[in-house]
Amino acid sequence: MAVSRSNPTELSPAEAFARSSHRGVHPKLTDFAGQQSFELDPFQRTACQALEAGRGVLVCAPTGAGKTIVGEFAVHLALQEGRKCFYTTPIKALSNQKYADLCEVHGSDAVGLLTGDTSINGDAQVVVMTTEVLRNMLYAGSSSLEQLGYVVMDEVHYLADRFRGAVWEEVILHLPDHVQVASLSATVSNAEEFGEWLQEVRGDTTIVVDEHRPVPLWQHMLVGPRMFDLFGGETADRELQINPGLLRHTQQLARVHLPYGGRRGGPNNGKRKGPRPPRFFPPSRVEVLTGLDAAGLLPAIVFIFSRNGCDQAVSQCVRAGLRLTSDAEVAEIREVIDEHTANLPESDLAVLGYWEWREALERGLAAHHAGLLPAFKETVEELFVRGLVKAVFATETLALGINMPARTVVLERLVKFNGESHVDLSPGEYTQLTGRAGRRGIDVEGHAVVVWQPGVDPKQVAGLASTRTYPLRSSFRPGYNMAVNLVQRVGQDAARDLLEQSFAQFQADRSVVGLSRRVERNNEALAGYAESRHCHLGDFDEYFQLRRRISEREKHLARQNRQSRRAEAAKSLEKLRKGDVIAIPAGRREGLAVVIDPGLEPMGEPRPLVVTEDRWSGRLSVADFTSPVEPLGKLKLPKHVDTRSPKSRRDLASTLRNTGLSPSGGRGRRRSDATDDAELAALRRAMKAHPCHGCDEREAHARWAERYERLRTENENLRRKVSATTHSLARAFDKIVALLTERDYLPAEAGEDSQVTQHGRRLSRLYSESDLLAAECLRVGTWRGLGPAELAAVVSSLVYESRREGLAPQVPHGSVSDALEATWQLWAELEDDERRHKLNRTREPDAGFAWPVFRWARGESLEKVLTAAESSGHELSAGDFVRWCRQVIDLLDQIREVVGVSDPVGAAAAKAVSAIRRGVVAAGAV
Repeated sequence: MAVSRSNPTELSPAEAFARSSHRGVHPKLTDFAGQQSFELDPFQRTACQALEAGRGVLVCAPTGAGKTIVGEFAVHLALQEGRKCFYTTPIKALSNQKYADLCEVHGSDAVGLLTGDTSINGDAQVVVMTTEVLRNMLYAGSSSLEQLGYVVMDEVHYLADRFRGAVWEEVILHLPDHVQVASLSATVSNAEEFGEWLQEVRGDTTIVVDEHRPVPLWQHMLVGPRMFDLFGGETADRELQINPGLLRHTQQLARVHLPYGGRRGGPNNGKRKGPRPPRFFPPSRVEVLTGLDAAGLLPAIVFIFSRNGCDQAVSQCVRAGLRLTSDAEVAEIREVIDEHTANLPESDLAVLGYWEWREALERGLAAHHAGLLPAFKETVEELFVRGLVKAVFATETLALGINMPARTVVLERLVKFNGESHVDLSPGEYTQLTGRAGRRGIDVEGHAVVVWQPGVDPKQVAGLASTRTYPLRSSFRPGYNMAVNLVQRVGQDAARDLLEQSFAQFQADRSVVGLSRRVERNNEALAGYAESRHCHLGDFDEYFQLRRRISEREKHLARQNRQSRRAEAAKSLEKLRKGDVIAIPAGRREGLAVVIDPGLEPMGEPRPLVVTEDRWSGRLSVADFTSPVEPLGKLKLPKHVDTRSPKSRRDLASTLRNTGLSPSGGRGRRRSDATDDAELAALRRAMKAHPCHGCDEREAHARWAERYERLRTENENLRRKVSATTHSLARAFDKIVALLTERDYLPAEAGEDSQVTQHGRRLSRLYSESDLLAAECLRVGTWRGLGPAELAAVVSSLVYESRREGLAPQVPHGSVSDALEATWQLWAELEDDERRHKLNRTREPDAGFAWPVFRWARGESLEKVLTAAESSGHELSAGDFVRWCRQVIDLLDQIREVVGVSDPVGAAAAKAVSAIRRGVVAAGAV
């Protein structure tokens, strides 16, 4: 049995002998193990022995099993041998955490940190860094790579991440052969396949897979106030059996209750006759936490797959008066808060929600999600690790690598939004989330609790809990930056060979058989669909294509119409004057209003201050109007109108109602473009004239035609995959090379001395999702003449992604608007080329962050910036604002380095970085 970490000096005679017996064969491991406060597990010892023997290692083990001890041994070896060790992690927060851990053991002189926006002691013998930083070093041929002996790749299963996963494979393929790689991964079901690939590309690699959790995990379901064990013993075949008492109880409740609808006493929308059954209400969050506290099951992480949901859960608990901390703990909590937030400007504390956040922490409660301010997030993490925060409401991002284990994990739902739709949790996701339960060296056991409600089947939960399927799938594909870097370093032929060695290609070559079978099955289904869509009156496929073209044209015109109406509405608002009576067409403020102040801004859209006939006063925006605004009349107003005075608002509202004007008295809404579009009219005439239009079974045929079209498209994609599988990455690389050659990033005839052009060298140092678009803007001078704040606004469109679609972004007028339009035009041309070359498209620029970052870079306060964003319909939390600002800074920094400060764009980029890096954006960075 392992000795507790808290008692490092007491070893039993048997343990002391076990340690000393290894010294002859593995002296360095014996020394390292002797410095630990616990006995190494067999899997840890096996992996460390492989490293000491000069081999690479892949360690796959559950969360909390202690994989990082292998990475720490690689650090120990490097320091013993006088070589360097790079410890890479997928996210900055994990890098910061690991840096602090290693400094505590080896001292700050021996350890450095590099995370893109942070550089501390970068020439140290041991450097913790994000994986992107190491990739960039490899491409740049950095002198820091000299004497590199070991690379630890923590959370290497991140290579499945569709946005950033390629970086891991790039690093593994590019590292010099003599570097030993210690890859640490969560438990994956295809560890042997991944290990096989590592052996192919890195040489001798030991694969260590450990399924054993050092802290046993108990699975439960919370049904109303009662907690049930999910499993109730084993079958004769040693398979886990669902608790029969749980099954009986949930089946009985499901028969007599309606599902929880989110509101007590909500309407019954079903068609059930007779008395309505009672609605089932799961226990409130306060009841859940109070129950866990009484059972000694705190600290807990409650996973809620929504940022707002996490914040609301904390507010609910605070409002209910829940307190989970003692007076002594509150004093300790305050010290940690003060330490982490000392650099936050006092003037911003209110808009950051600091005081509410602080009160919750003092009660032992917190939220944790990507929208949190970095300083707040780091505070929550430290307090939770120290056991001072007892309950954290978190999104699934907490499960990705951050060392925040708990005694209990609670899942409120088994469904999450994946960015496109609501989907069920996969067994791998369930395992990763519940894996946070059970703290090694502290807890005897961990607990996973699923909150039951009608519609949740215990059998489904048992399937998730007992399945260990978490296959690792490569997301690697060549990109523009990767292509020019490869050509620059090794030439085109060798670059193709290198891509053939990727894990993506390794997996692709094994997948053809299954794809071919699916194509055959789909062909059979297509024959049946074709028969069902057949129409005796004519060619239904021809008729169906007419319908599709009509639908596409209508959508296009609707989009065009919305944009046109917004532009016209903005122009009409600029003409409003004090005293004009206008009609607000819809929404909560619908009705008459009088303009108190036109709200004209020299570099932005007008936001008139009004008083409505309902006595409301506030500023309107273009979003409040669906068509141009025309004054219905005019009121004579005093020179100064105090809209804060209830009497003043009441008098104005009364005058408005007595004018006799009607809100519908203005210009009627114009007909949509669809009404008089010649192309659409011609398509509709052709459809109505088609013989199939008169068929009685037309809509049934159309449904089968829709299914046929969907399956045909899917099958074509499968066929392409099958035919393109062999050498697929090399072919994609060839297409990229062709496009880059056309655009003068690679020479038409690559010689030995000049593998890339001057523009190609620039592109090789731009690491962004929109790398080629950024390089094109620099190449053609799109951003010349912009000031620092203006450049920041335009550059933001290459990194920002709106969380909500359909909102037209508000952008500063003048040079910013012109530069954004030119950037968008370049993107459109680039997308045409990508389509022609059959390449993945560069993401369309998104100007949704242009206005906030422009105002911030101009020196405006955080409160003004966030309030303006909210009023335009773009929700922006302080944490999101800081995160996007830092991404803008990162790209501006790259631009400055690429073109130099002697160039006007480089000089503006440098000034923009300084202007943005202030206040909350600068605070909290390690």
